[in-house]
Amino acid sequence: MKTATRALTWPVLLLVAAILAMVTALAPQAHAAGGLDEAAAALKKSPVYVDPRATGTFSTAEADALAKKIKDSGKPVFVAVLPQAAEYPPASLLANLRTKVGISGVYAVELGDGFNAGADPRVMSRNSVHNLVGAVKGSQYKTVGERLNSFVDTAGAQASGHAPAGWDGGGSGSGGTGAAIGIGALVVVGGGGAYALARRNRKKKEEQERAALEDLRVVVDEDITAFGEELDRLDFTPGERGADDAMRADYSHALDAYESAKSAMAAARRPDDVQAVTKALEDGRFSLATLAARREGKPLPERRVPCFFDPRHGPSIVDVQWAPDGGAARTVPVCAADKTRLDEGLEPMTRTVRTEHGDRPYWDAGPSYGPWAGGYFGGSMLPGLLMGTMLGSMMMSSPAHAAGFG
Repeated sequence: MKTATRALTWPVLLLVAAILAMVTALAPQAHAAGGLDEAAAALKKSPVYVDPRATGTFSTAEADALAKKIKDSGKPVFVAVLPQAAEYPPASLLANLRTKVGISGVYAVELGDGFNAGADPRVMSRNSVHNLVGAVKGSQYKTVGERLNSFVDTAGAQASGHAPAGWDGGGSGSGGTGAAIGIGALVVVGGGGAYALARRNRKKKEEQERAALEDLRVVVDEDITAFGEELDRLDFTPGERGADDAMRADYSHALDAYESAKSAMAAARRPDDVQAVTKALEDGRFSLATLAARREGKPLPERRVPCFFDPRHGPSIVDVQWAPDGGAARTVPVCAADKTRLDEGLEPMTRTVRTEHGDRPYWDAGPSYGPWAGGYFGGSMLPGLLMGTMLGSMMMSSPAHAAGFG
C-alpha cells in the first residue's frame, strides 16, 4: 500500500516542483528588468502591455478586451501603453521595443498622451503605417481606449502574417507575476488546455473569415456576371473580316481573364483571396477596351485604373476633382459617362452594396470591402482615393510620424 502511495505521489510532487520553478524563474525576471525589457517580455506572451504606472489611463479590463480582439484577428499586432519616463526615450522607443520583442509585426505605443506606431515591411508597408497613424491622430479620440481600438481594428484588417504562437496562453500584460501564474495553471490542466484554446481561437477566426467572404461573394459574383454579359454582347469573332492577330490576342486575353476570375473566386477561402478576382476582371476589361480601339481604328487607350464610382464601367479616361458627402475633395479616375454626368451637375452612377443599414456606396460600406477594391485600384492608390470615407477612414494621409523596421 505504501509503495502504491509513493508511486502516485511522486508525479504530483514533480509537477508541483516544476510549477514552482517556473513561477520562481519567470516572476522575478518580469519585474527585475523594468522598462523596455519588461514590456518586451510581456509582449512575447500577450499582444497588449500596460506599464503599471499607466493603468490610470488604460485599465486592466480594457487591456484584456483589446488583447482578446487582437488574438481573435490572428494578426501580429502589438500594443504598449507606457508613461512618459526616462526608460522610454521617444526617439528610439519603437525601434528598440521591436528589437527586444524580436517578432515581426505592427507595433503601437501610447506614450503619455502621445501615440505612434511602426511595422516590419513584410507585415505592413511604411506608407500604410504612416497613413494609419495619421488617421488615428486626425480623429482626435477623447480616450486612449478609443484610439487604440480604432488602430487595432484597421491594423488587424490590413496586416499580413500571423499572431505568434506564444500568445495562445497569455492574457494582457500588466505585470509578470500574473503571466507566470497563468502559465503554471496551464501546466496543471495539461497541454490539452492550451491546445483547446488555440483551436477555439482558430475556429472563431475561420468562422469570421467565412462570413466576411460570403458577404463579398455577392458583390464579386455580380462583377463576374457583368463581365460575362459584356463578352456575350461583344460583336466580335476571331475569324471575321478585318480581324488581325492583335485583335484576336485581346479577345483571347479577355476570355482568359473571365475564366481566371471564376476560378479564383471558386478557390477563394479568405476575404483577401477576392483581390485576385477583381484584379483579373480589371485586366479583362482593359483588354476589351483595347480591342474596341483596334476595331474602330482609334489610338490604343492608356492603361488606367477602372472608374472610381463603379469599376464595372471599365477603364477610366480622366481624373477629376470630387468630394464625398462630408469629406474633402480629392482626385479620382472616372469613365466618360460619369465625367459627363459630373460636368452636367448630376450624381455619378455609383456602385452600391448591401449593408445592415441598407444599400450604400462601396466606399461607405466598411473595411470588409478593402480586398475587393484593392484588386481594382491597387493598394498604393487606395488611401488617396478613399480618404474621408468609411472604407478609407484608416488609410487617409495626414501629418504623422511612423516607423518602418528593417
